[in-house]
Amino acid sequence: MEEKQIISDLLTEIGICYLPHHGGLPAPSRATEGAAGYDIYAACAEDLSINPGDVRIVPSGFKLSVPRGYEAQVRPRSGLALNNRIGVLNSPGTIDSDYRGEVGVILYNFGSEEFVVKRGDRIAQFVICKLPGVSLVELDRLDVTKRGEGGFGHTG
Repeated sequence: MEEKQIISDLLTEIGICYLPHHGGLPAPSRATEGAAGYDIYAACAEDLSINPGDVRIVPSGFKLSVPRGYEAQVRPRSGLALNNRIGVLNSPGTIDSDYRGEVGVILYNFGSEEFVVKRGDRIAQFVICKLPGVSLVELDRLDVTKRGEGGFGHTG
């Protein structure tokens, strides 16, 4: 069997439904062959200003149908973070397998200058992640570790 056939047999299909305001924008895609994330483009009707310290939700113009056992994680773009101090506030934002609404990106301006989102700007990315099969088991006490209950920077 050819390598391409093996790879296609392993693919999981993710449904995508474009909304009318997505018209004319590129489909989410990976920028390079090795990229993990699919770029999300701003599907806003007009420019959106984000002042320093402010937050805005930016529409993507699409909905996803993520299969059970998977999630889509909305993550920031490194270029926006480095060059403009723009991040995804609830990073990573989770799109659950039973959510069927429009994907929205919650952008936050960590910088000191206004940032303007224009229609078609690459604003974030989403990564598809397989979830492990787990079950929670109630115990009277947990196993002991060297770290114990230390957290929130206790190691320096």
